Amino acid sequence: MGAMSLFRDDGIVLRTQKLGEADRIISLLTRNNGRVRAVARGVRRTKSKFGARLEPFSHVDVQFFSRGGGELIGRGLPLCTQSETIAPYGGAIVTDYARYTAGTAMLETAERFTDHEGEPAVQQYLLLVGALRTLAAGEHEPHLVLDAFLLRSLAVNGYAPSFNDCAKCGMPGPNRFFSVGAGGVICGECRVPGSVVPSAESLTLLGALLTGDWETADACELRHAREGSGLVAAYLHWHLERGLRSLRYVEK
Repeated sequence: MGAMSLFRDDGIVLRTQKLGEADRIISLLTRNNGRVRAVARGVRRTKSKFGARLEPFSHVDVQFFSRGGGELIGRGLPLCTQSETIAPYGGAIVTDYARYTAGTAMLETAERFTDHEGEPAVQQYLLLVGALRTLAAGEHEPHLVLDAFLLRSLAVNGYAPSFNDCAKCGMPGPNRFFSVGAGGVICGECRVPGSVVPSAESLTLLGALLTGDWETADACELRHAREGSGLVAAYLHWHLERGLRSLRYVEK
């Protein structure tokens, strides 16, 4: 970024960490710069309006100041010099346990899929903004919004599971067997050890969540939604190689 530079971006606050007496390190997933960590000065003082804007789930427009040259302000991170709220999704999310746990799992997933700081991840960013907006609006059950977000995050990162045609040979579905390692549903010929046989309804639900068919998804019975969530969690763990801490708390 050169020796000294100002840059602006909008982003979702993923998490915050304390730094010194009054400062915080803010992690954001931004539209143009991927995941960015920056220091926000003085935000832990009780009267800081600036700090209130930079809370997890907030959609913000931020100006960053980068000193470059490796000077260690908060480990050489850029400074957040200004922020404006675009949408304070946190208000409607943190007051509801089901929304909060689903939202927290979304933030963690977005962070895990954007490992390399500063590398643009526009689709992941847009998915996160859309999912938090939907979650905050209460339009659909939080666990369904989460599973839709997880499935689409897998897809935009190149791991789209198949819920109809065989993931191995392409045999048109519906297919009965499901294997995380094989990439989704598989036919009897391609069946591998450790395959499971989910209900047809669960597979229909997951296909609907992936494509955004909310009419089908909203009509799904809870037991099938639970089974579907289990498949999504297993698939996500397989691709992220370690589990999400926050998925354990999601209410089903």
